[in-house]
Amino acid sequence: MSGLMTRIKQFTRSPQGRRTMSSVRRSAADPRKRSQARQMLGRLRGRR
Repeated sequence: MSGLMTRIKQFTRSPQGRRTMSSVRRSAADPRKRSQARQMLGRLRGRR
């Protein structure tokens, strides 16, 4: 498991990882995207 965490840390420090993180932050700030994410999680939780 620590190998996976190391790879994730390396990715977030890379230029591509930084672009991805900024894109995710912008999407998280958008109320419409946030409600879509809540609906998706609700659907996934309901299928158990």
